[in-house]
Amino acid sequence: MKKEYVMGNSAIALGALAAGVNLVSGYPGTPSSEIIETVAKYKNGDVHLEWSVNEKAALEVAAGAAYAGARAMVTMKQVGLNVASDPLMSLAYVGVKGGLVIVAADDPGPISSQTEQDTRMFAEFARIPVFDPSSPEEAYIMIRDAFDYSEKYRTPVLFRPTTRVCHAYASIEREEDPVPKKYEGFIKDSKKWVIFPRLSFMNHEMIEKRNPMIGDDFSGYHLNTVTGSGKKAIFASGISYAYVKEYLQDRDDVILCKISTPYPFPEKLALSVLEKAEEVLCAEELSPYIETQLQRLAGIHRLPVRILGKTTGNGRLSGENSADWAAETVGEFLGDEPKPKTDLSDMPPLPVRPPVLCAGCPHRASFYAVKKAMAGRKAYFCGDIGCYTLGNAMPLDMTDTCLCMGAGITMAQGFNHMDKDAVSFAFVGDSTFFASGMTGTVNAVYNEADMILCVLDNSTTAMTGHQPHPGTGRNMMGDIIEKIDIVKILEGIGVKKIVTVNPFDLESAVGAVRDCADIPGVKAIIFKAPCIALTKPTQKMEITDRCIKCKKCIKEIGCPAITVSEGRVVIDTTLCTGCGLCSKICPVNAIGGEC
Repeated sequence: MKKEYVMGNSAIALGALAAGVNLVSGYPGTPSSEIIETVAKYKNGDVHLEWSVNEKAALEVAAGAAYAGARAMVTMKQVGLNVASDPLMSLAYVGVKGGLVIVAADDPGPISSQTEQDTRMFAEFARIPVFDPSSPEEAYIMIRDAFDYSEKYRTPVLFRPTTRVCHAYASIEREEDPVPKKYEGFIKDSKKWVIFPRLSFMNHEMIEKRNPMIGDDFSGYHLNTVTGSGKKAIFASGISYAYVKEYLQDRDDVILCKISTPYPFPEKLALSVLEKAEEVLCAEELSPYIETQLQRLAGIHRLPVRILGKTTGNGRLSGENSADWAAETVGEFLGDEPKPKTDLSDMPPLPVRPPVLCAGCPHRASFYAVKKAMAGRKAYFCGDIGCYTLGNAMPLDMTDTCLCMGAGITMAQGFNHMDKDAVSFAFVGDSTFFASGMTGTVNAVYNEADMILCVLDNSTTAMTGHQPHPGTGRNMMGDIIEKIDIVKILEGIGVKKIVTVNPFDLESAVGAVRDCADIPGVKAIIFKAPCIALTKPTQKMEITDRCIKCKKCIKEIGCPAITVSEGRVVIDTTLCTGCGLCSKICPVNAIGGEC
């Protein structure tokens, strides 16, 4: 064993390796991305590792491995579970042979997501077990237990770390040279592995009978704990347990029950607490899941216990909990004297830093080219998930909609069908095109939409940490592979007009947009330039004495490297990448340098 200080995501990865995982697949998404990257760092050659094109593909690859008896893990963020839900719901009925664990990292806040989703509710919907770690140390242990339970009950298992667990750091004792599991291989049996209505009907009945057994099993699970005594009890799960524990320290005048396996609910464990307590507080993030389960149990067993939580106004209905929240809420519940708060009245306010595209980001140039080309024309700009979502910020103001990955392409078709007088644009990144953009493009060609697809190709998956994708020429096994060409894909789909342009060549980029706007049907413009994080700038831009202080360079593109200091427009050389876009905008040629 080796002691190591690691991030929560790394703890999950190391725990999976210690469990003998044979295959790990997934799709990048904060806060889960570092799990696969850690597996890549520590795995031996017997573990297959991949960034799949999307979460659905990742789960189906892992399911094949689990059918063969191997241990497989899939990683994604909470909204990725929506994409993977199609195979997941069927897998819940069919079952697995080897252990299959789906890590769906929830993002209360939300900090970097479109939604706040509670994977515990998804587990109940799918009728499969879910584990809810409260710390990196616990995550390391619990992911191994999740594989065991998956194989014991032949079911896929969900694993729900939240952002504060994924990105926290802790010391863990890890195995130094874990060995992947030896597995039997796939044994053909169409009565078991081919899903038909009759099989689904029988398996659904089996699942409903099985889940109470898992709940009883979970009542004795070693990470579901009860400490303390008294007439007041607190039920807590996930990171909220850590906050409550920090407030209580070692006091034992209150019962503290940790629920590490929310579904199937460990009813026997919960009842052992409810029968003793007169008043209960639930500490959990997002949905009142534990609270609802306790209310149900108290009603069924006619227990005279008062249950407090989100539904009674004693918990946040959205966003994260915190140590301060626990101090206030738990302190009030226990009747403690409020602790004096630190006087922060003399502290200056924190600066407001809205998210913006990086200085030198090629997406800024792409958006600006489309904006210039469409000046005076009615147009709709449908965005997507990625760095380019930030195209909504002023002064660009070039993202009218953003729903979910790939939706910009299909939503642009809806706008077009309803408003033939406008030009409909869809902006999508290169990674997102592979993940969920191809289907929408096929739909556009098949249903004769009139739209312009703008692929913002920066040769990486930038927002989630620069992971490779099918167009980068490498994979997570370390192999150099042939790049999958987006142009050839579009040609194969049937897109007739395809233009590739460097967005920093502003004149050519604007011309390409205008040309496409006057051609009927589905057109595609690939704005191709590498992410600034992948390239090192060789030149800085500078503002000469010819500057007339019109501030057009600031008002038009909003580059964070261009600011006003003491009445003068200046370029911050620590941020400037020398992209040269500002020099093409200046009406008096006062900005110099080389692209």
